[in-house]
Amino acid sequence: MNSYSGHADLEDLIVSPEMTVLEVLTVIDQGGLSVALVCDAKRKLLAIATDGDIRRHLIKGGLLSAPISVTCPKSFISAGANVPRPEAISIMLAKHITCLPVIDDKGCVTDLHTLRTAMVGTRCESWAMIMAGGKGERLGELTTGIPKPMLPVGDRPILEWIVQLLVSYGIRRIFISVNYLGKMIEDHFGDGTNHQCQIEYVQETTPLGTGGPISLLPEKPKAPLVVMNGDLMTAINISRLLAFHRAGGFCASMALREYTIKVPFGVAEIEGVRVARLVEKPALQYRINAGIYVLAPEVVARVPKGRMFPITELIDGCLKDKLPVGAYHMQELWNDIGMPEEYARVQTTRG
Repeated sequence: MNSYSGHADLEDLIVSPEMTVLEVLTVIDQGGLSVALVCDAKRKLLAIATDGDIRRHLIKGGLLSAPISVTCPKSFISAGANVPRPEAISIMLAKHITCLPVIDDKGCVTDLHTLRTAMVGTRCESWAMIMAGGKGERLGELTTGIPKPMLPVGDRPILEWIVQLLVSYGIRRIFISVNYLGKMIEDHFGDGTNHQCQIEYVQETTPLGTGGPISLLPEKPKAPLVVMNGDLMTAINISRLLAFHRAGGFCASMALREYTIKVPFGVAEIEGVRVARLVEKPALQYRINAGIYVLAPEVVARVPKGRMFPITELIDGCLKDKLPVGAYHMQELWNDIGMPEEYARVQTTRG
């Protein structure tokens, strides 16, 4: 193995603390990441050995025959399994590291984030379009002077989290629809160079809704188009969504999220004029539209030009014409920043 592709066997990077410096150097060289993961027999992570640690060991007169455990510091940075990929990228950039091991609650290695594959992963042929032209009126004063997708969450705007997510799954051409204070978005992202992608803007001269801006694409895509609302905080796996869309042969796919409504009262189920049963404080579960879609190129062409057009109207049209629409049940983190209380909650959990 000459380089770590992001799909290589993690076992290739795991070494025991008894292995010699020379043996670990060979593992590091073959792994192509400049690191090896020092673990015990139960796979518990004990240390991270880097080529820099070994170099410093040798400069000080250390031996190649010494056990690797004497060369590397015992403190290291890791992440839990629930850390989304964009957050893993942020940690690596902030800490100036190129790899971030993922460990379970017992401290055992389960995966590895790498800056190389996370930032510029396997190139995806699909484009993405982010709807960022709305005023965000439900957020009231929060969006006075700033477009909703540019509201900060943690150390960056919501829209930057979305761009980073798309890029981390290999999408390199991203269109952003702009209208309300769109210049602020354009000034922040520019042409996308600083975000490892190509960003282009489609200008809504009048509001076109959640689907109309698709008609402003400069050319028809050759691969399925990913469409996202610009006010989402999500860790959805774009690769899985696209694979689901292709495998099902769908004309369009919608990401759906489970949503539970808890009724705070006892509910009576009746039959005629009689009470049949009582259900105490039931929870009603629904699958809600998560504002993330994949559209086949031929469906993109169905979007009319020059008028307000909700994307749900496009989906309804496909259903009426008996075209297959996929229901992708996402399990990952998802928040819609549409109401002040939702924005405040996300700030608390992600700030």
